[in-house]
Amino acid sequence: MPNYWLLKTEPSVYSFADLVREGQTVWDGVENAVALKHLRAMRQGDIALIYHTGDERQAVGLAQIVSDPYPDPKQHDPRLVVVDVVPLQPLNRPVTLAAIKADPFFADFALVRQGRLSVVPVTPAQWERLLAMAETAM
Repeated sequence: MPNYWLLKTEPSVYSFADLVREGQTVWDGVENAVALKHLRAMRQGDIALIYHTGDERQAVGLAQIVSDPYPDPKQHDPRLVVVDVVPLQPLNRPVTLAAIKADPFFADFALVRQGRLSVVPVTPAQWERLLAMAETAM
């Protein structure tokens, strides 16, 4: 059973469309200690929602983690890790932060409670609810 995650990205820097076009990327640039802890907990086969920050503030696509975490090859700090990510599919309907915050079900969701984190875990129940909101099946 995979674990579920939400990965944030600024679409003007790197968007879900960029991931689709490239076919695979190294998910790097995470420096926050809590977000790094989540990144270190990822395993090959886990699934992630790709969430656009900035003006969009919405989950837009699904991706798969295709490597276990490993030290960022661009950095000289072993604490900084990365994972490899491939696109799976766009969401049929983006799920906005406003819609998530409006649903009391997500009151304890890390995206709502710790909005600045770039990597957050998603429980299986939250995952199912988000996919239902996105009108997307896996």
